[in-house]
Amino acid sequence: MVTPALREISRGSLWRKIEREHELVIVDALSPISFAASHLPGAMNMPPERVDDLAERRIPDHNAEVVVYCASPGCESSVDVATRLIELGYRNVHHYAGGKEEWRDAGLPLEGGRL
Repeated sequence: MVTPALREISRGSLWRKIEREHELVIVDALSPISFAASHLPGAMNMPPERVDDLAERRIPDHNAEVVVYCASPGCESSVDVATRLIELGYRNVHHYAGGKEEWRDAGLPLEGGRL
């Protein structure tokens, strides 16, 4: 099976969806420690090595709009997680390549322990 190219979502587009309380699943692909320190509003943690264990439980709707991100444009964890979700049958997966770094640098809000 050929995996389709990841669809990108911009910071602005993602922020508008969050502000409008658009029904959206935001997945942080970083380690649990990094997630606990800070993450995008409403995000859930799903590192690459846990996707197969967690996806069905945490995202039961394969048609849900899912946005996956990690630390920065150079971070590959989000690509790995998004690709695996597509392989598992999720049909509406987007990749936010800028990650937590771009989000924070733009002055947008983060949740977690060390902001």
